[in-house]
Amino acid sequence: MSLIRPAVRDDVALIPGYHSPQLDVAVRLNTNEAPEPPPADFGPRLAEALAGADWNRYPDRGAEALRTRIAEVEGTTTDRVFAANGSNEVLQSLALAYGGAGRRALTFEPTYALHSHICRVTGTEVVSEPRAEDFTLAPDTVGEAIARHRPALVFLCNPNNPTGVAEDPDTVRAALEACGETGTLLVVDEAYGQFAPWSAIELVRGVDDADAVPMVVTRTFSKTWSMA
Repeated sequence: MSLIRPAVRDDVALIPGYHSPQLDVAVRLNTNEAPEPPPADFGPRLAEALAGADWNRYPDRGAEALRTRIAEVEGTTTDRVFAANGSNEVLQSLALAYGGAGRRALTFEPTYALHSHICRVTGTEVVSEPRAEDFTLAPDTVGEAIARHRPALVFLCNPNNPTGVAEDPDTVRAALEACGETGTLLVVDEAYGQFAPWSAIELVRGVDDADAVPMVVTRTFSKTWSMA
């Protein structure tokens, strides 16, 4: 009997893979892994916690303890925190929920390559607009692009990867306002947020109705927290 291997989707087969070389060097700028390990007692305390884990049971699906602690650190409430296996999984979940066939995402290039990559894998059309020569984005440029493309998702990095430029608060506010007018979700990727002078989280703090702010801010433990 002859077996036929199923074909990968045509649109996915044409996408080059995402690769970030793992170099044997002290400082890895391409992945920005923290050059210093976690505190010395982190390993023993982790081992102690693992020793008491019920390995035959699934952990708390809601990750209540983790989400509650993150909320305390970030100055928000537990119900506004979503935890996943790395911020890329959060981005993929957003693309699956808000993107897909017949929907598009908007990026401003150059920026984090996985934003467009994840969207294409999930069947989301990707449209891009260029940044200025100094890699900044003017508020009116962002607002006009959102109004013209009417995407389901808009991605911004604060600071931007790979340029290192922090987004101006007025630019993010303009993007948020434009997204509110077009029924678009604004995703602000703050994987490097601890290196920025401000956080987009400030735009949702103190807002009673979370649904009134069409924005998600993503963070990661893999950078400044030394937990890659």
